[in-house]
Amino acid sequence: MKIFLLILLILVAAVVAGLWLWRQADHNADRSAVARLVAIQPATPERFDPAIVQNLPEPARRYFLFTIHKGTPLYTVAQIAMAGKFGMGNREAPDYVEMLASQTLAMPKGFIWKMSARRGQLRLSGSDTEQWTRFWLMGIVPVARMGGNLDHTRSAFGRYVAEAVFWTPAALLPRPGIVWKLVDVNTARVIVRHNGMEQAVDVVVADDGRPVQVSFDRWSNANPEKVHRWQPFGGYLSEFREFGGFRLPTRVEAGNFFGTEAYFPFFVAKVSSVEFPGSDVRKEP
Repeated sequence: MKIFLLILLILVAAVVAGLWLWRQADHNADRSAVARLVAIQPATPERFDPAIVQNLPEPARRYFLFTIHKGTPLYTVAQIAMAGKFGMGNREAPDYVEMLASQTLAMPKGFIWKMSARRGQLRLSGSDTEQWTRFWLMGIVPVARMGGNLDHTRSAFGRYVAEAVFWTPAALLPRPGIVWKLVDVNTARVIVRHNGMEQAVDVVVADDGRPVQVSFDRWSNANPEKVHRWQPFGGYLSEFREFGGFRLPTRVEAGNFFGTEAYFPFFVAKVSSVEFPGSDVRKEP
């Protein structure tokens, strides 16, 4: 009996050690992803001149003139710290958990979002990128391992193109692969093409140019059938603050089936800081 218990303890210890090493490998992958994205930041970016956007559709021009001050270095990579709530359920039963998260955003190359959430003694943590979704319970039990396929990549692409509207407007200035079109007097559509993918995002702006609503069709399986398809996604932006010459929203609410009765804002975040790695001005003045 003692030998049996000893063997059992050894096996349990081996499993725990294996899970711990697996978790550390994920942490290492997260750090590598951050380093890869930060390295994309332009070392000596040009500064914003309103002439860059003078030929864009009027709502798009207003958007840029509001979000980027004249003379601002056009950094395209941002690191965002946020807190808020994340819905684990659905519209009828949101099952929100409180979260803390950080994100490195480098459109069109990619992003990494690292989140930790807690409910009582239960803890959920992990990361989401254009390559993977990996989450752990209590730091040792893997509860989500997804990615490594075209469905995941296309879905993620829609997410971080839209988030560039929020937090890295310089990454959406007109250039090859980025086109702006007029939708109506207060709405512009940005179309981003990268690595064979294309994503259109509609941006509704107020009279002063602040972006107040973002919507797009996202490739997603967040539906009752769990089948990947194009479906509405979007949300609302508010509480703008200054970050190193950029005027950005610090409150974001977003979810699936935006604009329909099934809309569920599973992501509600309050931003505490936006930094531009490699810049002299990193935080709100």
